[in-house]
Amino acid sequence: MNALSRLIVAGSLGLLSAATLAAAPPHAGYRVLHRYVLGGDQGWDYLAVDGAARRVYVSHGDAVVVLDAGTGKPVGRIAGLAGVHGIALAPELHRGWISNGRSGMVTVFDTATLKVIATLKATGDNPDAILYDPASRRVFTFNGRSADATAFDATSGKLLATLALPGKPEFAVTDAAGHVWVNIEDKGELVRFDPKTVKISATWSLAPCESPSGLAIDIAHRRLFSVCDNRTMSVLDADSGHRVASVPIGNGPDGVAFDSKRGLVYSSNGQDGTLTVVHEDDPDHYRVLATVPTQTTARTIALDPQTGHLFLSAAQFGMHTEQGGPHHRPPVMPGSFTVLEVGRSP
Repeated sequence: MNALSRLIVAGSLGLLSAATLAAAPPHAGYRVLHRYVLGGDQGWDYLAVDGAARRVYVSHGDAVVVLDAGTGKPVGRIAGLAGVHGIALAPELHRGWISNGRSGMVTVFDTATLKVIATLKATGDNPDAILYDPASRRVFTFNGRSADATAFDATSGKLLATLALPGKPEFAVTDAAGHVWVNIEDKGELVRFDPKTVKISATWSLAPCESPSGLAIDIAHRRLFSVCDNRTMSVLDADSGHRVASVPIGNGPDGVAFDSKRGLVYSSNGQDGTLTVVHEDDPDHYRVLATVPTQTTARTIALDPQTGHLFLSAAQFGMHTEQGGPHHRPPVMPGSFTVLEVGRSP
């Protein structure tokens, strides 16, 4: 995921101000249930949850750390990577894929053993988000610097196609029925394409959304949720592209998750260290149910569909240096990398 602006948030752990907490909706029983300190001083990006296998996959620098979803204890590690961004899972194929932004490679692993079984070369530069589409049995990397997507056959690993996109891609989702959507961050747009023909079928404006990053889908009600830098979640009709709602969220979002079982949408806001909990009253009406303090830098998110709990990655940052310049990423404080588990109190 992009954006040094999302990484260069507050620099350190930090508490919400009293004024912010007073203005926020009640927590509605949500809180940080556990903090799993993984240590290290490297960056991170996406997380992924395999609900059936009870595993949480956490990107962290040159590795993916695998946690037990029930206890938070590490159960494995996929190492030797290069600038990990995303993890895509296909439990029915016993396969997973990891995008390596620095090397431009995709690491294929066995989800049972966590052993690497293949390495694929993306056709674009800096593969970031990665998605498995079960309908086409294809894997797509979304390549940030080259503004395109690469399609692979999920079984053979064969390179199938490259799709040019109108700008820098961010997160992507599928309805597993012939459609994939991806946010275009620098254009404030949402693109829909056919995963079989690998052709764009629609491009929609997300205005007034600015710099969309995280994307989630309510498949049953055909709604898409894009979180944006101007503290806005845009809700679009997945078929027409019509904007049906805008929902206020926190500052510095980079991830969003939809819980179909509970009718809830979650936005992880790394800059102000909050989680916005949004209730779907019906497909066209949404209300903020809670604003939950998490931790500054906790900007990416994954949902455990069984428990309804959320997992977020965060760390403390050191100070900026004049030598690094205003857009230089400050160092992660050694030992501070942590995965938060958020849910409702029992």
